[in-house]
Amino acid sequence: MASAMSKNEASQIEVSNPYAREVPPGAMASASFMTLKNTSDHDIYLIQADSKVAKEVQLHTHIHDNGVMRMRQVPDIKIPAHGMTMLQPGGFHIMLIGLKQKLVKGQQIQVELTFKDGSHKTVNMPVKAIQGMGGMMHMHNM
Repeated sequence: MASAMSKNEASQIEVSNPYAREVPPGAMASASFMTLKNTSDHDIYLIQADSKVAKEVQLHTHIHDNGVMRMRQVPDIKIPAHGMTMLQPGGFHIMLIGLKQKLVKGQQIQVELTFKDGSHKTVNMPVKAIQGMGGMMHMHNM
């Protein structure tokens, strides 16, 4: 008898509205965003992301620290059963650190998502112009 767990997790995630932010000259980091919809009956965890455009790719969120918004790396991002998780400015997002190329509006890049069961999903995303950065692109300690 086949169980509901027989499908790999990547196949049960629908991705919508993916994009990466264009970077100003000299910037070494960018961020990517998307909405992840879980069509399964169980929670799914995004545990890693990778891209050929960056030396390092990390999962991040924003936290309030004594009244200041700070980015923090997180080990995973939960996509609840039959729910959605938005990767968006000011919340969960994927950091592209140590860019190997300029990210310019109109380009397409790929980001590979890895889920807790080891399955992968490749996401093609456009690079969009910078709008309302709100301090998003500060330098990270590396």
